[in-house]
Amino acid sequence: MNKPLPEDPMMQDLIKMARRHQLTRRAALATAGGTAAALALAACAPTGSKTLTPAKDVSATDPSLIWSNWSLYIDVDDKGNYPTLQKFKAETGITVEYREDYDDNDSYFGKVKDQLALGQDIGADLTCPTQWMAARWINLGYVQTFDNANLPNKKNLQPAYLGASYDPKRDLSLPYQGILAGLAYNKRAYKEATGKDAPETLEDLWNPALKGRVGVLSEMRDTIGLILMANGIKIGEESSLTEAAFMDAIDFFASKVTDGQVSKIKGNSYKEDLVNGDTIAAIAWSGDIVQLNAEAGEEIFGFVLPTSGATISADCFVIPMGATHKANAEKLMNFYYDPTNAATLAAYVNYITPVMGAKEEAMKIDPILAENQLIFPSEATLSVCQSFRALTNAEDMAFTAAFQNIKLGA
Repeated sequence: MNKPLPEDPMMQDLIKMARRHQLTRRAALATAGGTAAALALAACAPTGSKTLTPAKDVSATDPSLIWSNWSLYIDVDDKGNYPTLQKFKAETGITVEYREDYDDNDSYFGKVKDQLALGQDIGADLTCPTQWMAARWINLGYVQTFDNANLPNKKNLQPAYLGASYDPKRDLSLPYQGILAGLAYNKRAYKEATGKDAPETLEDLWNPALKGRVGVLSEMRDTIGLILMANGIKIGEESSLTEAAFMDAIDFFASKVTDGQVSKIKGNSYKEDLVNGDTIAAIAWSGDIVQLNAEAGEEIFGFVLPTSGATISADCFVIPMGATHKANAEKLMNFYYDPTNAATLAAYVNYITPVMGAKEEAMKIDPILAENQLIFPSEATLSVCQSFRALTNAEDMAFTAAFQNIKLGA
């Protein structure tokens, strides 16, 4: 039985079309590409010719803000408090309502896109979409321009993050954390099932001994990105990551879902399957695994970068056009761009910090921590990581539709 269609009406149209005509995935992409091109043109114009107007900022009279973020993405103490947010409040008097309501980019966008298109409040003053989704919000005119006077610590941004094609001056988005996607596994269960201590290649996930116990991310660029890299495709290069290469990876992925090797396709909630034992091995995000072990109080799970390489990306701070606490949100961003605060955060979440000086501060906390390649990757580590190239509007719609059709049929 097919699962319910996604909320996005454009995705609904593409997937309904594929189902109605019973197209092959490759033919579906070719057909969807033409439809997607027309849909994308309409989607990329913010509400016709109307330019959205930022909401009135009430920060001066209301010292609060709402931050919508992914789970396992902030420091938490034994009492469930957020130490850095407590420090922020002590320093500024601003209270932060922190919400972990971001499971994956497509599902979150599906919930808020109608309000975004109208410039209305989405219930968050600050949120952290992954860079490709942040680019979509920016291109659609859905986010507010930063007041750099409130962001003096912006000078600490690592130069590698400057000059993004969708935000050259970083006036509309700032990287929150860098992300590596690789292979996570339950150490004991994996060895019992396969006889090996740890997976080394993506191919290890396809071991028949793991059938029905493999999970992958619902983020297309990570899951299909790793499959493409295992096929020798350079996912950052247009000449290598072609439509044909993408569809070969889609066909392969579909076969692993159809034959039951892959049983879970999830966003941040994939961690629950690792914890309850439904999943033995998975395509996962690095920092989450460190935190799951910390919560368990022992090293239950392992994380490795496959020999063919890992995907690298970043989640970015953005302020939606309807946000009413813009200055407060800017002060929070500025707080996390202080190297000391960035190091404290990185020590807990174990993702790549985009802040210069954070490594030196981490040395003061724990010299071993400062050498952690998942937080402060060396050139050697980065050399095996690739970022999924920017897609055209038509590619984005068509590639996503092909991936979603498999996900909905899983």
